[in-house]
Amino acid sequence: MLALNPHSNSTERQIVLHVDMDSFFASVEVREKPELAGLPVVVGADPKRRKGRGVVCTCSYEAREYGIHSTMPVSQAYKLCSGASFLPMNIRLYVQVSDNVMEIMKGFAEKFQQYSIDEAFLVPGPEIRNFEEAAIIALRIKEEIKRQERITCSVGVGPNKLIAKIASKFRKPDWLTVVRPVDVHDFIFPMNVSKIPGIGEKNNKSA
Repeated sequence: MLALNPHSNSTERQIVLHVDMDSFFASVEVREKPELAGLPVVVGADPKRRKGRGVVCTCSYEAREYGIHSTMPVSQAYKLCSGASFLPMNIRLYVQVSDNVMEIMKGFAEKFQQYSIDEAFLVPGPEIRNFEEAAIIALRIKEEIKRQERITCSVGVGPNKLIAKIASKFRKPDWLTVVRPVDVHDFIFPMNVSKIPGIGEKNNKSA
């Protein structure tokens, strides 16, 4: 276990990976219901019950094109896209898939820290000597998760946890972003401050 503060910039090594599942709950639901692939999917409350009370837990990227995002009242999401598939939470399934994904990642890590149900930091072993080799490991992680669990993730590789986490969310879904130490300034400087974890909109309306 990587025993570091999740918001700390420091680490014992110079290379950190942050793996972030893409629209995790919605992706698992689409995996279980392939007929929903490519369609707007919203996980949370049913807008046709309880007078539309409740909020969106997460949604597919197709649903986001309609302006839907996590924490939005489900009644508002329904107004934005009444044709979306609104599905209830299946937390037991999500936890099982999460456990499987975390086990896959642990196989590539010298040190590992689960950050949430769908995110983790890992430090590769000493055999990974540079960022190019770390990128290869990141691609292997992505391939194994897709092969074994049939869902996608985005990975950020950076010189510390903060940069790796920002990089994983830089371009989604199913992407890999590598930020070497020499590139940190040019990578971070143009960004809005809200892209920094813990600042601005909470969780950037989910990933």
